[in-house]
Amino acid sequence: MRMYDLIIKKRNGGALTKEEITFMVDGFTRGEIPDYQMSAMMMAIYFVGMNEEETLWLTMAMAESGNMLDLSEIQGIKVDKHSTGGVGDKTSLALTPMVAACGVKIAKMSGRGLGHTGGTIDKLESFRGFSTEISINQFLQNVNEIGIAIMGQTKELAPADKKLYALRDVTATVDNLSLIASSIMSKKLAAGADAIVLDVKTGSGAFMKKEEDAFALAKEMVKLGQNAGRNTIAVVSDMDQPLGNAVGNALEVKEAIETLKGKGPADFTELCLTLGSLMLVVGGEAKTEEQGRKMLQQVIEDGSALDKLAEFVKAQGGDERMVYHPEQLPKASLRDAVLASEDGYVEKILCDEVGICSLILGGGRETKESEIDLSVGIILEKKVGASVKKGDILAYLYANDQQKLNIAKERLLKAYKFSQEERKEGPIVIGIVKQV
Repeated sequence: MRMYDLIIKKRNGGALTKEEITFMVDGFTRGEIPDYQMSAMMMAIYFVGMNEEETLWLTMAMAESGNMLDLSEIQGIKVDKHSTGGVGDKTSLALTPMVAACGVKIAKMSGRGLGHTGGTIDKLESFRGFSTEISINQFLQNVNEIGIAIMGQTKELAPADKKLYALRDVTATVDNLSLIASSIMSKKLAAGADAIVLDVKTGSGAFMKKEEDAFALAKEMVKLGQNAGRNTIAVVSDMDQPLGNAVGNALEVKEAIETLKGKGPADFTELCLTLGSLMLVVGGEAKTEEQGRKMLQQVIEDGSALDKLAEFVKAQGGDERMVYHPEQLPKASLRDAVLASEDGYVEKILCDEVGICSLILGGGRETKESEIDLSVGIILEKKVGASVKKGDILAYLYANDQQKLNIAKERLLKAYKFSQEERKEGPIVIGIVKQV
């Protein structure tokens, strides 16, 4: 078998076999197939596309290119959740303890943030001493004993995907449905969960800007998960403005804690309840989404969801007292308000611009080596649909550098767009994809 022949076959519109895809992925991962040939293949796939079987075989080959996590030691159904990322997306911080408090096992691998999207691990490190660098044995033990563990993605997990993504990133072949779906799902399948709930974002702060593209990706990933034997459901949710009110690591942790007390923003709470009810259904603890939602509301009301967060933080070396005393979380030294420049209604907030403002303040990474300032960020006081008068406070900026604060302040004001006509805020959950 020669890579040259496979490139010609795909370029001319042919479908690759399972053996051909495995040969290609294994050879590239081992360094036997050079970058220039794999680049040519990615471009051929970009233009010709892949059928359902090819996409599944590519996903499985990438998943199996490294260690496949064995979760068989964990009793019960293991459920994982994945978000395609966005601004203010702190969902895992509140959702996983809520679901674990209801009895579903959460064994999750998460990443760090790059660019303006924050990573779950970075946010969790706002808790003094917290570490995701735990052994597999500790990971399995924590899930069995307390129902939840989150660890960093290891280099051995789907190494082919990491190598392929780096190549696609510099050859303009990222934007292909099969390649995007297989990249995400290869890591999820390698992480070993029995069931997967996906949160696919759409809007100005999401990778998928258009709703139809987000639904297409959701369907592709659900199909992949189901074809791989995993119970998979996707929620398509709005990211046309930041999720909740807080953007920035410690600020988002505080908002997640408030949500676990029943005092969180309406949009964030609704998304957690929707995703959580689906996780309880696929995890076998609830028969219907309505029953799942009631169970989640109960663990918020009785305080057991908040206690579960504290238990989880403690089990991974963190100071659980900060869960009950969030004022002890990292705090910025400077705070400044962004004021409305005119009367009217908030028509739009350029979501990715809010993320960039947080990045400017130090809340994100420009490169993998960048140090994150956990204390900085933004609290939005006015969101889409809000009525404002000139001089009203739109948002607060939290910073430790005056110059960075000034730059972010000017940019954040420009991210707000006003109208004289009232505009209603759209639903946070746009749709759910269960069967394809």
